[in-house]
Amino acid sequence: MRFLPVYAAFVALCAGQVFGAAADGKAVYDTKCKNCHGADGTGNPTIAKMLKVTMRPLGSAEVQAKSDDDLKKDITAGNGKMKPQSVSAKQADDLVAFLRTLKQ
Repeated sequence: MRFLPVYAAFVALCAGQVFGAAADGKAVYDTKCKNCHGADGTGNPTIAKMLKVTMRPLGSAEVQAKSDDDLKKDITAGNGKMKPQSVSAKQADDLVAFLRTLKQ
């Protein structure tokens, strides 16, 4: 039983880091991604039409099934007509944490 407080503190610390990363990721998303992917990750129809693409919702099973590394690669190297985004490694991690909150 004496380990319970230590375990509880560890869980709280980890949860704070995950939510902090997602909150930081939302800030990056709002400046780097929202214009094309929309505020809720469903895509901006005007941009999709202009680029002649179908944007998969970022919360879709298809996108969410990608590994964190694959999502980071899409962000930093681009995907299809999506251009690479200039973000730090931490920002890419934070963006992935935010994208995971968009699960449908």
